Amino acid sequence: MSKLPKEHKFVDLSDYGRPIAILIANSLKNTTLTPIHVTIGFIISGLSAVYCILNEWYWLAAIFLIVKSILDAADGELARVKEKPSYTGRYLDSVADILLNVLFFLSIWFITDTSIWICLLAFFGLQLQGTLYNYYYVILRNRFDGDTTSRVFENKTPIALNGEKQQHVNILFGMYKLLYGVFDSIIYTLDSSASRGKVLPNFFMTSVSTFGLGFQLLIMAVMLVCGLKAIILPFFLAYTIMVFVFIGIRKVFY
Repeated sequence: MSKLPKEHKFVDLSDYGRPIAILIANSLKNTTLTPIHVTIGFIISGLSAVYCILNEWYWLAAIFLIVKSILDAADGELARVKEKPSYTGRYLDSVADILLNVLFFLSIWFITDTSIWICLLAFFGLQLQGTLYNYYYVILRNRFDGDTTSRVFENKTPIALNGEKQQHVNILFGMYKLLYGVFDSIIYTLDSSASRGKVLPNFFMTSVSTFGLGFQLLIMAVMLVCGLKAIILPFFLAYTIMVFVFIGIRKVFY
């Protein structure tokens, strides 16, 4: 979890692919491949997972979901080892994530008897979960001078960094706001004082990391190979209650 200084790292349950991601990034450090190429790789892996789900090839789907998670970490790692952070890569990564999440949930809905409303509500819940995790995580990173490409408040188009075009940043930031704005607004409304609170302890952040996309995709993968496809969407819908539990704990104790 190289986004934080060593002394402030916690066990991130959603970041199980980081060791492999670091190896991938280091192997690509001196090549012409860029973080954007790696992002395209995880998009392809995600689409492959969708295709496998629709064809009920669940073991293959699980593999592609996990590969997607690893590559999702590797693009950021590559940006760091090449010392070329970019808002283009940051927003492309996020836009790709949410669009793939839609496809994952729709493909699971298609192969089960789950109501479309449960599917849509479960997707909404999944995004709220991920937004809360990212909200607390970014606050922690910014407080301790960790990686700051992501911001606590994504309310203004950032100035392009060296090596990227402002036009690309503008377009991708607009897409990010369109797709994530409602989730950011809800979480900020529910816990607007989080950035002024106490430093969140490691065990709390580890618990909230179950909301991280990597862990969410791991749960999907395990459920698919265990023959539990029918409860994937209801599970994520029900687990959304933990958003309010974590916020309540944060407000009372921290």
